[in-house]
Amino acid sequence: MDTTLSGAGLVTATGTSRAPLHLAGGRIGSRAAKAAFPVDLRDHLVFPGLINAHDHLQVNGVPPLPAHAPFPNSYAWIEAFQRHFSDPAVAAALAIPKQRRLRHGALKNLLAGVTCVAHHDPWHPELDARNFPVALLRGHGWSYTLDGPAYGPPVQASFAATPPSRPWIIHLAEGTDVVAAGELTRLDRLGCLAANSVLVHGVGLGERDIDRVIAVGASVVWCPGSNRRLLGRSLDPRRLHAAGRLAIGSDSRLSGARDLLEEWREESPRGELDSRALLALATSAAARVLRLAGRGGLDPGCTGDMVIVADRGGDEVDSLVGHTRADLRAVVRDGLPRLADPDFAGWFAAAGIETVAVTLDGKAKLLARDLADDDLLALEPGLEPVSPAAPARRRVGGAR
Repeated sequence: MDTTLSGAGLVTATGTSRAPLHLAGGRIGSRAAKAAFPVDLRDHLVFPGLINAHDHLQVNGVPPLPAHAPFPNSYAWIEAFQRHFSDPAVAAALAIPKQRRLRHGALKNLLAGVTCVAHHDPWHPELDARNFPVALLRGHGWSYTLDGPAYGPPVQASFAATPPSRPWIIHLAEGTDVVAAGELTRLDRLGCLAANSVLVHGVGLGERDIDRVIAVGASVVWCPGSNRRLLGRSLDPRRLHAAGRLAIGSDSRLSGARDLLEEWREESPRGELDSRALLALATSAAARVLRLAGRGGLDPGCTGDMVIVADRGGDEVDSLVGHTRADLRAVVRDGLPRLADPDFAGWFAAAGIETVAVTLDGKAKLLARDLADDDLLALEPGLEPVSPAAPARRRVGGAR
């Protein structure tokens, strides 16, 4: 389906422009398609679909560990969690079929405006489903950690098998002790630190380590919520961001924030990075770090993934950074609405997409029916099916 969005401010990490946005074949086009469906977005802002650079999709419904003193490193946390498996609530969460848990983790992301995720676990056939809620990083290499459980591909073999043009991802320096502080040197000695190395967490990186990361062109995925909950602190993101070597990830709810929007709300008041920098970490910078061509922007040729919000005045970027998932007016993937307020019903109908009326944190929404089976909805707190849909105040699309 071809669509033309008109009247909105188009907001990216580099600035705001105002021009019609044409969607054709799942991508942003350079000109209006013949007989394109019109969507009037006056008083709205359009952002690129967000990129979550680190998540473990299948564990977003697993209860976290009870409150505790900060762990010195991730290996201590992993050991503690082995004992947590005896908790009946944990066992019940993990008894849910994995394919459903993967879809739940993906839906969690979509509800918060994330349209592409770097999933840091073994591949599963469910991830190839045509109606999987989000796009995924593909063709990359990964290992889990330098030490710890024998999980995932071996470090050196995985790195060697990954083409230099594709990212290779590993949890690294996830801690505040000497073990974490020594991991970058160990990785370098193994010959696995290069321009395509993507290091998740990096809390234990010292100033010289950051110098080395920047010098070789490697990158770090910052997961501040998870780091502060488990380790008591996070890395200082400023030097890596300034060098263009930083992206942001929410990790899973097992250790991190509810979603990427909550990560932003928690980090913004700290003042280490402003709202435009935080937006970049989940759009253009993430696309660069993960080598996701055609994502993270709103230029012709980019994938037609976007987030639409009301223009509330003031700083445009703050209309997304600092807000909740209930505030999002629409989430669009491959040029088609997947979640939106009820007054976008005409766009769904024109695209031939059946919807289910739901409430998201108490706000009426429409969700594409292929994402809304009852078992899946039941896994997500704050997402409830309703019938019938609340009447629309104003229909968006076509004549106003």
